[in-house]
Amino acid sequence: MSRVPGWLGRLGAGLTEMSERLDERRAEVEKDHSEPADSAGPEPADTPTEAAPPVRRTVPPAGPRPDPAAVVPWGVRVAAEAGWRLLVLAGTVWVLMRVISAVQLVVFAFVIALLVTALLQPTVARLTRRGVPRGPATALTAISGFVVIGLMGWFVTWQVMENIDTLSTQIQSGIDDLRNWLLKSPFHVTDKQINQIAQNLREAIGANADQITSAGLEGVQVIVEALTGILLVFFSTLFLLYDGKRIWEWFLKLVPAAARPGVAGAGPRAWRTLTAYVRGTVLVALIDAVFIGIGIYFLDVPMAVPLAVFIFLFSFIPLVGAVASGALAVIVALVTQGVFTALMTLVVVLAVQQIEGHVLQPFILGRAVRVHPLAVVLTVAAGGMVAGIGGAVVAVPLVAVTNTVVGYLRQYSLDMGQRESAESADVPVARENAEDPAHQG
Repeated sequence: MSRVPGWLGRLGAGLTEMSERLDERRAEVEKDHSEPADSAGPEPADTPTEAAPPVRRTVPPAGPRPDPAAVVPWGVRVAAEAGWRLLVLAGTVWVLMRVISAVQLVVFAFVIALLVTALLQPTVARLTRRGVPRGPATALTAISGFVVIGLMGWFVTWQVMENIDTLSTQIQSGIDDLRNWLLKSPFHVTDKQINQIAQNLREAIGANADQITSAGLEGVQVIVEALTGILLVFFSTLFLLYDGKRIWEWFLKLVPAAARPGVAGAGPRAWRTLTAYVRGTVLVALIDAVFIGIGIYFLDVPMAVPLAVFIFLFSFIPLVGAVASGALAVIVALVTQGVFTALMTLVVVLAVQQIEGHVLQPFILGRAVRVHPLAVVLTVAAGGMVAGIGGAVVAVPLVAVTNTVVGYLRQYSLDMGQRESAESADVPVARENAEDPAHQG
């Protein structure tokens, strides 16, 4: 029992000594860090003699928010970038089409002048090489070209007016023959049905008499616009033949300097494509008109020469024009000479068109202006819907020229990229050679 108080005394002395040491350690830590240590909790009784310094717990600050563009998936970003650019292009095209529709007559006159210039320019160049001054050569070529076109129009009109009476009689006789053939045909068409069809046609004409009259009144405006367009075409062709090079140089000054070399190289290639297209189309149309005209002449189809001229003019509308002019010749043969002559005319038209499509066009036009038939059909349809017959005429040469320009600019861009890569690869080699003592003088 006498040992218990002594043990308790020693335990109390040990705790007191440990407390003093802890106080000394705490004072040293406060001195080193110059920070109050009041926030630290009391040390447990069973800690070692030298305790670890207190650790301050702080909440980590929130990091910066990521860029919203980086959070959007890559596919969505690409679609959005392409989408707004397509919207800008669509808006630009829409505004351009509105402007063109407002000055449609001027635009078509200039485009037709370009086509006529592409056809007549080689003649001007030939006369200039033979010593004729450029002014007289231009005037002589332009006047001769328009005189030939005017004579063709006059000849067609004269032939139609001369044969209109005979043609109407033959058409009436042909309609009677067609009616008799339908009555005796295996289609079981009755006289009552034919009379009903004729009555419906007469009623339709009577119901639309006001529209026909208004169309006749609008014909005066059409004639005035046509004369204005002819004058614009004539003067535009005259100036393009005489001063086309300087007009092109002036246009190049409007192009940004960075894109000027590419446009300057694409222009002559586009002009060569347009010239090849116009020459080839004229030659193919002339061959079609001559051979189909000879065929329907020997088949005794009335107005064979005017029909041949119509075939020549309609051939400037690819695919559609050939079908329309051939159908016109077949209809005239049907109502004037009967079914057999119409079938023979159809054979002649199809034979000539097959030769044209598989022999003449690949040989004459060549690969420079070759456009896929599907692209031709869609282009002609779109041009006709937008601007009628004029749009159908200029649609295909526009696509051919655009194809040439885009192909050249793409190749030009690739060549420029390869040239810059080669130059950037040669620069370090030149620097190494300059720093190498063996390559110094």
